[in-house]
Parts: sequence; C-alpha cells; structure tokens
Amino acid sequence: MRQLRLAKDAMDRDWADPGLDLAAVAAHAGYSRFHFVRAFKEAYGETPGQYLTHRRIERAEDLLRTADLSVTEICLLVGFSSLGTFSTRFKAWTGLTPSEYRTKHVGRGAALIPGCYAMLWAGGFRSGPGGAQRNSGEAD
Repeated sequence: MRQLRLAKDAMDRDWADPGLDLAAVAAHAGYSRFHFVRAFKEAYGETPGQYLTHRRIERAEDLLRTADLSVTEICLLVGFSSLGTFSTRFKAWTGLTPSEYRTKHVGRGAALIPGCYAMLWAGGFRSGPGGAQRNSGEAD
C-alpha cells in the first residue's frame, strides 16, 4: 500500500506534466504497469488514468472559473496535449463543455485573474525547443 500512496502522491504532485504516463507512475511504485493498474483500482476505486484525468479536470475547473485564459491554454496547462480529448473528458466529468462551464460559473464575482499572472503561477511559461537559456560557462 505504501508504494501505491507514493505513486498517487507523484500523480498529485506532477499532474500537469503531459509526459506523466502509466509506465512512469508504475515504475515509481515498483510495479509492472498491469499489476499497478489492478492494485491502484482495488485500493482507490478507479484506474490511475481515471484518477489523473480527474485531477487535471478539477484543476481546469478552477482555472476556467478564475483565470482569463483561453480553453486551449488551460487544456495545455493542466497536462492534456489534445483539445479534443480535453473537451470530451471535461464534458463527460462535468456535463458541460469547458466553454459552457466558464459561462455558467463566471460573471458574478471578482474579475478574472489576468492570463499572464495565471500562466506564471501555473508554470506555463516554458521555453520551447532550442529556446532554453544557456549558462555562460557552457561549452558549445
């Protein structure tokens, strides 16, 4: 059970990482992928993939209510690489598309957090390929 908790903690910590996959989490727990799926579902009532998807959607709900970011930006920030998959899973979980969810839950409170602040807070400003900063002591 300890290994399962460690793997679940890793998913709770790294949920936004699009590279977080079943193989990585199972290896973190010291299980084969197939044994890990069975053990995780038995312990927590859902598969690791379902758990991770739900964590990402919960975070997306929060961003849709509070941040002035596009649905696409939120999709990428929470770890989905496909807007279609994000929208489909979001609607299956909440009953609303991301845009419908935002329309329903925004407008009766404080102004949305500006997108630049939300992106900075969420770690969304990442350098692209070839755009990484180099240390002055690095060799060419």
